[in-house]
Amino acid sequence: MADPADTPGVEDPPRTLGGVLGAIGPGLIITANIVGTGELIATTKLGAQAGFTLLWFIVLGCCIKVFIQVELGRYAVSSGLSTLEAMDRLRGPRLAASWLVWLWVLMYVGTLLQASGIVGAITRLFVPAGGSGEVAGSILAAASCALLLGLGRYRMVERVATGMVVIFTGCTLAAVAALAWTPYGVSAADLVSGLSFRLPKDLLVMAVAAFGITGVGAGELIYYPYWCLEKGYARRVGPRDDSPEWAARARGWLRVMQIDAWLSFAVYTAATAAFYLLGAAVLHRQGLDVGNLDLVASLSQMYREAFGEWGLWVFLVGAFMVLYSTLFVSTASNARMAVDVAPLLRILRYPTPEHRQRAIRIGVVALPVFLTTAYLTIGEPVTLVLVGGGAQALMLPFLAMLALVMRHRWTDPRLRPGRVWTILLWLSFLSLAALGAWKLAEQAGAFAEEKPLSPAAEAPASGPAGK
Repeated sequence: MADPADTPGVEDPPRTLGGVLGAIGPGLIITANIVGTGELIATTKLGAQAGFTLLWFIVLGCCIKVFIQVELGRYAVSSGLSTLEAMDRLRGPRLAASWLVWLWVLMYVGTLLQASGIVGAITRLFVPAGGSGEVAGSILAAASCALLLGLGRYRMVERVATGMVVIFTGCTLAAVAALAWTPYGVSAADLVSGLSFRLPKDLLVMAVAAFGITGVGAGELIYYPYWCLEKGYARRVGPRDDSPEWAARARGWLRVMQIDAWLSFAVYTAATAAFYLLGAAVLHRQGLDVGNLDLVASLSQMYREAFGEWGLWVFLVGAFMVLYSTLFVSTASNARMAVDVAPLLRILRYPTPEHRQRAIRIGVVALPVFLTTAYLTIGEPVTLVLVGGGAQALMLPFLAMLALVMRHRWTDPRLRPGRVWTILLWLSFLSLAALGAWKLAEQAGAFAEEKPLSPAAEAPASGPAGK
């Protein structure tokens, strides 16, 4: 085995805490995407409807998916393959690409609708629904995002995302803390009731949508390996071989990746729980909800109760950072996904890495145009966000299944996790499979209820009543 210094791009992992912290970044990027509409809208809406009852469900939704995230990242770092390329390896029906790639395409449409809802939510922060500036505001939000992404690559995305994570997390945690000096303070009894493992039937639909979109959603699970690859983890590990040096180097960079994933977990779980507590403490107690027309009025109320007259401005700054960071990262990620799925579906080929980068730059401009058009056509940001959450919830079990295949069949045996981790990974899969099965049954039931009656069933009954 050649010395790492003699192989371009190959590098030994950092061994100091400072070196490790300097090498993280992908987790912060997806945190900027995670703590967005799912938290600001879906999680807050669930808290407004359920009170503190489902706090445990939200925290579980954040925790249970990390094992899948790390497993997908483990395979990407050790193999150099993206999530879509891994999906295409699965056996089963194929039409140019694997059946799972096509299933992802369906989910991708849902995530684009969710992103169009983000454009609308940003616009509604400053322009009322149907206002004269709604079109201009949505175009400005999307165009600025396209401009920033068109000018930069990984480093710029990481820096912008990190700055926004710090600002919006600080605003939200400060709002929860400030409630202690108001009648809406969160007590120990409220927290105990929120961790009592109850799941009211009348909130199942909303809870499942929030579960799919909060924490690491299906979209972020797929994005994360991409950003690990762009950060250079796989390049530093080098091409796989049988040498003990390669295995040691891979384990070192995988350790960096795991620290990155768990640090991001701590940040987005704290922010997610804070949004839920704000909704439960303020909106639920006041009998308010989060809807398409009263989006800003309802959400800003939480911050007004916490900060008084300054609450509206704190809300506007924090909400803008939350929403814009999600739009920013999701556009960067979705452009890469669209570019990389094209060869799998035999639509396009990229002769060189420069051709791929050019396609990404086109994508980060084209996607905001589509998102703006979709929002201005549909015009219901909350509905669009929840549609995306439902699509991600349906995809989660399949990603968990993919992670199990990686763990047991594809990952180098020298890099596979231990027994405890494997058990937790299986529990994640079983939980998400049950969630997906319930979501499918719920959708089938809704379809059956909407199916029109046959002509025979619609005909009046015979007999005296029908004469």
